[in-house]
Amino acid sequence: MDAIKREALEKVRLPGRVIQKAVGKESPAQSTQMTVGFAHYSEETGPMEPHQHVEEAVHILDVRKGWVRCGPSRDHLGARVPLEVGMTLHFPENEWHVFEYDKEGYVDIIFYYGQGEMPGYFNRQRSGRK
Repeated sequence: MDAIKREALEKVRLPGRVIQKAVGKESPAQSTQMTVGFAHYSEETGPMEPHQHVEEAVHILDVRKGWVRCGPSRDHLGARVPLEVGMTLHFPENEWHVFEYDKEGYVDIIFYYGQGEMPGYFNRQRSGRK
């Protein structure tokens, strides 16, 4: 068993978020089947681009003036869904989504997704194709 504290995890600053991976490839707890980590979205890192996964579950740890939008493509996202502490969200396979917030707002989550292959965006990214 691996017991991991968030405070001990490396903070990786990416466009639109700061992530801390706990389980997965190149993580403190190694796994080829799943990725688990924390993410923080705020003005500090700028806006996030819509993205997708094979499938993902997210639990809202903390939020202020934050919401999520999701839809069938990066250019066709639905209405804002206000977020609340304690909510768990499930994004079905390949559903595009983005976390957003008002000025001085933020969204703090724990995320879970599989390492399966997904046609499209992420496979092209891995191979260097656009």
